[in-house]
Amino acid sequence: MIKVAALTSGKHFPSSRFRIRQFIVPLQSFGIEISEHYPFANKYHTKRLVPVGMLARLPGVLASRQADVTLFERELLPGRFTLERFAGTKRLVDIDDALWLNADRFSEKLARLCDGVIAGNRYIAQHYQHAGARVWVVPTSIDTDKWRPANSRAKDRWSIGWTGTSSNLKYLSAIEEPLAAFLNEHQDTELLVVCDRQPAFKKLPPQSWRFVRWTPDTEVESVQSMDVGLMPLPDTEWTRGKCALKMIMYLAAGVPAIVSPVGVAKEILAAGEVGLSASDDNDWYESLTRLYNNRELSSRLAASGRRLVEEEFSVHSNAPKLAAVIREVAE
Repeated sequence: MIKVAALTSGKHFPSSRFRIRQFIVPLQSFGIEISEHYPFANKYHTKRLVPVGMLARLPGVLASRQADVTLFERELLPGRFTLERFAGTKRLVDIDDALWLNADRFSEKLARLCDGVIAGNRYIAQHYQHAGARVWVVPTSIDTDKWRPANSRAKDRWSIGWTGTSSNLKYLSAIEEPLAAFLNEHQDTELLVVCDRQPAFKKLPPQSWRFVRWTPDTEVESVQSMDVGLMPLPDTEWTRGKCALKMIMYLAAGVPAIVSPVGVAKEILAAGEVGLSASDDNDWYESLTRLYNNRELSSRLAASGRRLVEEEFSVHSNAPKLAAVIREVAE
């Protein structure tokens, strides 16, 4: 059994949950045992308290020295290269964002320290390959046994959904105008926002949207209740590094998606008829109108999206890839 110490960001961080934790049980069948270590204090709350952050990370670093492979889920302290050099000698770093855009090029230092980089997509992989790192691509994946379409049920309102962390609410606010136009013209619809913090909209009528606080126990049910899922993003160097987790969640739950054609989302749209693309306010309004008026199209996109996730973005399909990477480094 290969023993892996995974040093992750925290209990509820999406990258920890979807890039590492959900693979722990599946990898056991490949002879790989993962022990997860995350800090006792919030990684980002201690950003300016470096000594506290380092103390919170020390137990995991020490535990990694007894493992065959150390797997860093991003950097240990936000935006810094710190205790990683004291971890176990065979090391991998998992990167699912364009971390090289942060100050002082810490991610390149971390990549050079490690035996390789596990990249969430090809855009990230290309950067670290050019930096001289050994790189493997393992897409951000989802547990399709847990994330699955809900049984159909009658609802009072057609639900337009968005789920994500509060740091990304700015992307949803950017399409507030077409959302307001659509919701005002279709009184039997609503916007459902699933997040850790309630948004503050300026243009949406209060009765047209609903907030549900995110919890790990209710997140699947919340997404399943949506009739369409939104993933708006500007086209920037940072967003091109994103791994389209929102879109993958929607599709896994049998929910058609309307997304900005940026990064992995653009690749998913090109892979099959699974959602609609929106690049400006008119696109967002027209795409919502199209799915609202054509429920057969919605069902077709949902079914195709579910199949694509099962084939390309599921834990079942990608656990063997991750296992092969770990074995290669361990040996």
